[in-house]
Amino acid sequence: MERSSHRRPRRRPPASLVMAGGTIVSRATGFVRAALVVAVLGAGVSADGYNVANTVPNILFVLLIGGALNTALVPHLVRAARESEDGGAAHIDRLVTLLVVALAVIAAVVVPAAPWIVRAYTSYGGGQLDRTVLLAYLCLPQVFFYGLFTVLGQVLNARQRFAPMAWAPVLNNLVVIAVFWSLPRTGAPTDAQLALLGAGTTLGVVVQSLALLPCLRAAGVRLRPRWDWREAGLGDPLRAAGWTLLLVLTDQAGYWVVTRLSTAVGEQAAAAGVPGGAGYTAYSSAYLLWIVPHGVMTVSLVTAALPGMSVAAAGGEVSVVRGLASRAVRTVAVVTVPAACGLAVLAPQLAAIAFGHGRAGEADVRAIGWMLTAFAPGLVLYSAAYALTRVFYALRDSRTPFLLNLLPVAASAAGSLLCYHCLPPRWAVTGMAACYGGSFLLAVAGAALLLRRRLGGLDARRVLATHTRLLAAALPAAAAAWAAAHAVDRAWAGLALGGLVLGAVFLLLGRLLRVEELSVLTARLRRR
Repeated sequence: MERSSHRRPRRRPPASLVMAGGTIVSRATGFVRAALVVAVLGAGVSADGYNVANTVPNILFVLLIGGALNTALVPHLVRAARESEDGGAAHIDRLVTLLVVALAVIAAVVVPAAPWIVRAYTSYGGGQLDRTVLLAYLCLPQVFFYGLFTVLGQVLNARQRFAPMAWAPVLNNLVVIAVFWSLPRTGAPTDAQLALLGAGTTLGVVVQSLALLPCLRAAGVRLRPRWDWREAGLGDPLRAAGWTLLLVLTDQAGYWVVTRLSTAVGEQAAAAGVPGGAGYTAYSSAYLLWIVPHGVMTVSLVTAALPGMSVAAAGGEVSVVRGLASRAVRTVAVVTVPAACGLAVLAPQLAAIAFGHGRAGEADVRAIGWMLTAFAPGLVLYSAAYALTRVFYALRDSRTPFLLNLLPVAASAAGSLLCYHCLPPRWAVTGMAACYGGSFLLAVAGAALLLRRRLGGLDARRVLATHTRLLAAALPAAAAAWAAAHAVDRAWAGLALGGLVLGAVFLLLGRLLRVEELSVLTARLRRR
């Protein structure tokens, strides 16, 4: 008797689970990559130059074309697939051809402009300028490949194939990890080694992009060049993405201020003989640790709540939108309040484990730890602002999030300038980290006031009561975690013990204080 006829069809994991797995693995390999950058280059001006050269291509891509693609492309492709007799195949061919040509033109313009771009983002001169420009020449072609990755990935997303775009960045990280692993961890890198780093970093983006081509074929997409671009029909979706583009522009303007000032501080600190990295690399390393709770939990929670809010808003059910918005903010706080407290007290251990390798000395780790502590309180505000601004998108209002975003951008830029001029080089960038997180208080206050008018209230008493109870549970838990972490010598043991104590005390006090949202979230996580 044949057994195959009785087999049940193989169940595929949910798309959300596959994407979450890709995000987690990508972040994990990204941490290894970031740790190797510090291990090989340290946290001083050499690492600052590499990080600027490697980050600028992504910034330019987002500014010039990336924001519009991410906002407008998927709905446009889905609509074309529904309305076209060929399932949107010709439309995809026109669109990809047009965008690939546009990306090639952009790359042809920005690569020769490497010296001017580096001067715009830094105040470097002499040998440091030459080395950073060399890296920029090698890294700026990434603009083309970031764009290609986004275009091909959004075509796959429109076909309900989400896994490739979530997992391909892992390949990028693995390539760069291999390049950095091949280099020595002692001594200053030579020009040849820097050239290898720049070329290897760009190779990672190339691999990430080209890895999507087999996935497109598997999805039934056969790309062919088409030159009848007038039929691409991108006018309407690009106009709809206008406010999002402006929001991206203001974000990057704020980032430019921090980059320019923090690289200058790094040079000043090195010239003054300040031990350890006190500039851009330490700032970006601390930010990488700080943003994890937001990226893993907050984004997922808010994304899950957004469809319900959108449906309720479309149906005019204001009270439902208000209730869902309140629940989203309160549930996010269950994660961010204890996470912020934990990051503040366990920052030295986290920094040591993540970045205390190779050329990174004790002073480098200490600087990153202080910056992470400075970032920490802003996590609650940053995630709350993210949740509240998404309510406006549910209300089909992309203009208000742009206007609200001007508040933290302006406040962070002003605070960074103040820190640059008033604080010594050792602490200037740490002050910038504190200003960045604290600036989102303005976004939270502005969003709350506007939503109160739009929705007739925002359940403010309940939101404040939840945050008060969470703080009452998290602060003693953080104090106990700090004591536990400092009771042992090794960083990994301190982090493990401190984390366990933090979690146990917080859960115990949360239950005693009857934090309803904590019980709901833990029950949901157990079910999943």
